[in-house]
Amino acid sequence: MSVFIILLVVIVVIFAVKDIRLNLISRPTFKMFKKVLPPLSQTEREAMEAGDVWWDGELFSGNPDWKKLHSFPKPELSEKENAFMANQVETLMAMLDDYQIVQKDKDLPKEVWEYLKTEGFFALIIPEKFGGREFSAIANSTIVSKISTKSLTAAVTVMVPNSLGPGELLLHYGTKEQQDRWLPTLANGEDVPCFALTGPEAGSDAGSIPDSGVVCKGQHNGEDVIGLRLNWSKRYITLAPVATVLGLAFKMYDPDGLLGDEKELGITCALIPTDHPGVKTGERHYPLNMAFMNGTTYGEDVFIPLDWIIGGQECAGRGWRMLVECLSAGRGISLPALSAATGHLAAKMTSAYAMVRQQFGVSIGQFEGVQEALARIGGLTYTLESCRLMTAGAIDLKLSPSVVTAIAKYHMTEMGRTVMNDAMDIHSGKGIQVGPNNYLAHGYMGIPVSITVEGANILTRNLMIFGQGATRCHPFVLKEMEAAALEDDDAALNQFDGLLMNHILFAVSNASMAFIHGLTRSYFAKAPVGGETAIYYKHLSRMSRSLAICTDVAMLMLGGELKRKEMISARLGDVLSHLYLASTVLKRYEDEGRQQADLPFVKYAIETSLFEIGQAFDGFFKNFSNPVINFVLKRIVFPIGNHYEKPSDEIAQRICEHMTQPGVFRNRLTHLCYVDENAGTGVMESAFLAMHDMQAQFKDLKQWQRKGNIPATLDIEGAINFALNNDLVTQTDADAMHHANKLRKQAIAVDNFQQGEL
Repeated sequence: MSVFIILLVVIVVIFAVKDIRLNLISRPTFKMFKKVLPPLSQTEREAMEAGDVWWDGELFSGNPDWKKLHSFPKPELSEKENAFMANQVETLMAMLDDYQIVQKDKDLPKEVWEYLKTEGFFALIIPEKFGGREFSAIANSTIVSKISTKSLTAAVTVMVPNSLGPGELLLHYGTKEQQDRWLPTLANGEDVPCFALTGPEAGSDAGSIPDSGVVCKGQHNGEDVIGLRLNWSKRYITLAPVATVLGLAFKMYDPDGLLGDEKELGITCALIPTDHPGVKTGERHYPLNMAFMNGTTYGEDVFIPLDWIIGGQECAGRGWRMLVECLSAGRGISLPALSAATGHLAAKMTSAYAMVRQQFGVSIGQFEGVQEALARIGGLTYTLESCRLMTAGAIDLKLSPSVVTAIAKYHMTEMGRTVMNDAMDIHSGKGIQVGPNNYLAHGYMGIPVSITVEGANILTRNLMIFGQGATRCHPFVLKEMEAAALEDDDAALNQFDGLLMNHILFAVSNASMAFIHGLTRSYFAKAPVGGETAIYYKHLSRMSRSLAICTDVAMLMLGGELKRKEMISARLGDVLSHLYLASTVLKRYEDEGRQQADLPFVKYAIETSLFEIGQAFDGFFKNFSNPVINFVLKRIVFPIGNHYEKPSDEIAQRICEHMTQPGVFRNRLTHLCYVDENAGTGVMESAFLAMHDMQAQFKDLKQWQRKGNIPATLDIEGAINFALNNDLVTQTDADAMHHANKLRKQAIAVDNFQQGEL
């Protein structure tokens, strides 16, 4: 006992006396920290500094403040935005024939282009003083989602001018002269914008663009001015074939020192009219049969004045930071909107088809294999909409949360892919026959586009989510890196010393509490609410602590190597991601009044995220290089084993019951799905409602056939007529059953084409 007391006193003295602590702990740690500190390129540093830390910081803290989550405003549309949805958006939807657009015309009709321009669809983010709509991020997202359930081509066409592009960049960085010149014509549709970043040699590694702008003297409007000689080759640029104004990213050089001593100024963005001499646009790509305008742009020795740089000369070299911040906002609106739309459409139509389609004498929705896939569609759709709402809500708080939007982009597009695959599996043959009445085919074709653009998913998962999250969101790491970068060694060490002590306390606290909560299965963790969701808050808090301690250890042991150990870092990124996704589900459940009907979907969503968190940690432990540290970490996080499992079959079946019942909940789950009375969605929904209304009568019909009251050899129409003639059903019921069966046959039919028509 006396030895323990002496040891404890020694430890206290070492940590309490600053000089001793500096010599024995902080100074050696500081030297090691600087040695293992990963080298950051200029583009990495700018990306790290850009954007905001939001709820992701709470999740990295080990002790998220759930009351803070609940206090974020509920994202809602204004009266003006609701009116636009009810009028302009509904009018647009009625104008769209996606089969004609994609399969025949390969373009939107001229009247649709004109309507989009005149009604301000390209000006959702532009302030009213410039003639724009000045809508919120949640309105922007909701409009794109709704359109996407009818036409992905139209949705992308609307989406691009309102995300990463000249409008967004001008609003944040443009000079007054640039805003006054361009925003009114962008708002009224006189100008159509595009933004060119990607090229043949620079895709995900956008910082490596070879496109150049060299400072030189030249002529503009008959005057000798200092400007830029530009050379570029870009591809995959949406709206480029029809754009009248080109946003261009390039690297700026000043070899003759015309602007100062700096020779390489860095990535810069400029705004160039496409009719300017030397600018080449018009060539089209054909991305997976989609008809939205996408193509190339080139320029060789194109001279522009310096005041065409977005933000003017003082913004020369600041382009990468501009792009990262604006891409973060766009990534949080556009692609999540498309993915959520996939969920809304798939959930509404697949739940209807599962009831309408019959095999072996029963609706296929009664088969448990179908129920498993249908429940996954329902559970993921609830998550998709939850994440869409909360992420767009963050942007409406005037934040640019780069890590959160990367999470939304990657996981929502991947969930959208899963949902669409399940919908296609359930629809089977009907899903693959392309035609005017196929509401899934074009969305299915477009899924890889969402996966690929605005940062390919592999890059986003393996580098961006954890790569930025571990540094930006951690309460101490970025500050420690900044301290290590100070030129004054004494000042750096003193600052680092204070941060290190807090960091050690942070790590010890997280490790101990993670272990205790692991032993008790989170029973004693705090929750901000009671009821059936309370345990989920407890589990997520525990996993937050586990993420914090595993991140600290991984960064300590691997240092700069962690950046290259993508399989390790990606798994920790998956933990952070699912903590965020589960948070969005809990937030939505609270915002919408804790609806009892939502509970199966909430449970499915969060239990799926907890399962994925468990799998990510298991993968991390199996592949962490140091076996001793690996053993200790695993015992801290899962001292009695990983008990997180996939949602139960009972929850899945309850979800299917809700999805195959017409009513308020199904309408809330799929409220963004546009049902066209004159197209496949309208036929399917009408058949679903009619079959549901006569469900009891059709059930009686089957029973009478089994009992021999009606010949088993008769088809449905014959059985209805036999039942009517033998007074088993009334004329009213017989007419309603015939009507429902007619709709059912129309709904399960596929499009046929005459020979030579295609």
